[in-house]
Amino acid sequence: RETPDPPALLFVQGEPHHRDEMAVAIVGTRKCTPYGAMVARRLAGDLARRGFTIVSGLALGIDAAAHEGALEAGGRTLAVMASGLDVTYPSEHRALRERIVASGQVLTEQPFGMPPLAALFPVRNRLVAGLALGTIVVEAPTHSGAMITARLAAEAGREVFGVPGSVDSPVSRGPHQLIKD
Repeated sequence: RETPDPPALLFVQGEPHHRDEMAVAIVGTRKCTPYGAMVARRLAGDLARRGFTIVSGLALGIDAAAHEGALEAGGRTLAVMASGLDVTYPSEHRALRERIVASGQVLTEQPFGMPPLAALFPVRNRLVAGLALGTIVVEAPTHSGAMITARLAAEAGREVFGVPGSVDSPVSRGPHQLIKD
């Protein structure tokens, strides 16, 4: 409701919980390094154990690691999709999605049957940013969906964090830019 363009309708699978008001988004590249996946998983687990709900986009890479970390810690996680609720994308995350629904929520504003079109991912990212008190970017190129999420979070007055990585890695440029800014 606090985002500049709130969704008129959300489709949700899973049970709501008051704890979701204390949510942190963890986002990053689909093509993450082992270091990035480990950091995302560890951060999500640590935050989940402290009572935070983890929000991410169910994508490959950093998103999946964040969801996994929250689940492994016995916490809640919310997966925001860029497709209809009946379309799991990527399809290899069906089992992860089922685990998320069992202890959290999967949500989207897209109607049933909607495929994950490229133009819908930035739209999805505004929901990821809007559901969280802050956004942590673990690994992301400077021009990426994760950086769009970080910008949207900052514009909404939310906290934005960047995890430092290797100075030689292209996927560390986004977080390094956030730290610099």
